[in-house]
Amino acid sequence: MKSRLGRGLDSLLKSYDEETVDEKPKQREERITNLSLRQGDVSKIDINKIYANPNQPRKKFDKESLKELADSIKIHGLIQPIIVNETDRGYMIIAGERRFKACQLCGLKEVDAIVKKYSSKQIAEISIIENLQREDLNPVELAKGIKQLMEEFGLTQEKVAERIGISRPAVTNALRILSLYPEVLELVENGKVSFGHAKILASITDYSSQVLLAKKVAQDKLTVRDLEKEVEALSGGKKKKKVSKLPSDELREFVSNLQRKLGTKVSLIGNDKKGRIYIDYYSQDDLDRIYDLILKR
Repeated sequence: MKSRLGRGLDSLLKSYDEETVDEKPKQREERITNLSLRQGDVSKIDINKIYANPNQPRKKFDKESLKELADSIKIHGLIQPIIVNETDRGYMIIAGERRFKACQLCGLKEVDAIVKKYSSKQIAEISIIENLQREDLNPVELAKGIKQLMEEFGLTQEKVAERIGISRPAVTNALRILSLYPEVLELVENGKVSFGHAKILASITDYSSQVLLAKKVAQDKLTVRDLEKEVEALSGGKKKKKVSKLPSDELREFVSNLQRKLGTKVSLIGNDKKGRIYIDYYSQDDLDRIYDLILKR
């Protein structure tokens, strides 16, 4: 996951290098001229001129992990430069705050950095994406980060998948667990209930049943298969009836076109004669956006 997310961030940074949001042609030409000599170049910057982004979503850093990284930097140097944004105050960190803190810890006077010039909106988006690269990121943090990207920057699930370098189904599955009740989400966040368990629990709408099964998973160390059996027993061992007839290619194409048009997940249950079409939304703004698209003449 981490390497794929890394490519997602690299792609995002590259796209911002190529074009700045809401930038006029003349401004863009001047920016390219001014930055052409240093875009992608590594510079050594006085460590005292570098400061952390106050709006960085990640606030806590493991001390032991930082010390290990600092020891590695002492021996091998900073292998991957940090990325900073030039400001009137100095250089604000866009990506690599953990590496910067490790450099401080081992007493470096200068830090290898790549200097960029991004808008505040771009920095905010990059900061969230970088936060999603953490190795210790739990499923709830990942889901909340994805939701934040969608709500604050108006991104569809497809766009978020492109940004962070994971598949569209992975984004959908990550968001599903946010429907869990708070007590269950806390168990997932604390690592007592796995992501695989969480996806199954999200299908249970009854509060008491969901919480009870989540606690059973945590206490009895149930496997995902064990949980599936528990859920089946809870429903009386009844399985969903299969639709006797599959939808036609035309109906499938219709659902596919509707999904592209609305920019969100669209699900079909049934066939050409009878069934249901479900349209997913993840916030009030998302619902308003879909509403406008459907009623647009």
